[in-house]
Amino acid sequence: MDQKCEWKDVISRSIQYDFYHTWYYHSLDRSGEPILIIYELEGDFISFPFVIRSKNSSDRYLSSVYGYTGPLSNKNFQDWDIDVLKDFDREFLEFLKAGEFSTVTARLHPFMDQVLLLENLGGEFKEGKSVAIDLSTSIEQQRKGYQEGHRRDIEKLRRKGYYLKEGSPEDIDSFISIYWENMKRIGADEVYLFDTQYFVDFMASDDFDVKLFFVIADGQPVCASLVTLTDGIIQGYLIGTRQEYLAESPAKFLLDQVTVIGRNLGMKYFNLGGGLNFDEDKLFHWKSGFSRLYLSSDKWTFTPSSAT
Repeated sequence: MDQKCEWKDVISRSIQYDFYHTWYYHSLDRSGEPILIIYELEGDFISFPFVIRSKNSSDRYLSSVYGYTGPLSNKNFQDWDIDVLKDFDREFLEFLKAGEFSTVTARLHPFMDQVLLLENLGGEFKEGKSVAIDLSTSIEQQRKGYQEGHRRDIEKLRRKGYYLKEGSPEDIDSFISIYWENMKRIGADEVYLFDTQYFVDFMASDDFDVKLFFVIADGQPVCASLVTLTDGIIQGYLIGTRQEYLAESPAKFLLDQVTVIGRNLGMKYFNLGGGLNFDEDKLFHWKSGFSRLYLSSDKWTFTPSSAT
């Protein structure tokens, strides 16, 4: 079985996963070589996706793709026998040392209890927070939880006739135009400046569901987002707003309307993510204006040579 087939098989048998874990999403990352590490015991498994990257010919390291990944399993980590988890630690460490990987970094998923698997290995956990909206509540209750400014801005745009429209793959150029304008305006890191082919390929995924949404005002798209729906979690993967409409805050309207669609599609949570570099910055506080449901979103860094 080749890596692609095995990867897809393991993901399909995992008790929980997100689109960030899939083979297809990893295949879009051109910065290194995707790898899925698998530990198996009597039909049960633990898997851990990474990208092998290199600083130079003698310094290879493992790190996550952009987003929330971390280890997966076909059962909850707390249900694994402690002696088996210790055996996983030994096998994982041997793999890292045999591959001469200098460091390992992973951004853990806020909806998955992955720390339990990694804490005995050691390493450093940088704590962060991710904001989520619970879609099991009523839409009325959800909106009561918005900050007053968010609620007021959303209602103002509704009265002005703003509306949400679902796009198709043929509309990807409109999204790209808005997204690139947004990223250049804020001076975004190069890691966020995906090329056209990346967006086309992302929309073409058969490993996870992707939808494209636009906020329409004055007959034109003024805000847009690529939205993923995986295993009960909906996420605004990438989002952008036209410069001349920033003051209107159409992104708030978009997120509010996406929660309605998420409910209709049976989603349980809308993961808004956190701030940049795990900080409780302006972006984090903007997101927390939609919900006070905060989940842990840690970054794990491990140096194999420091393990005994």
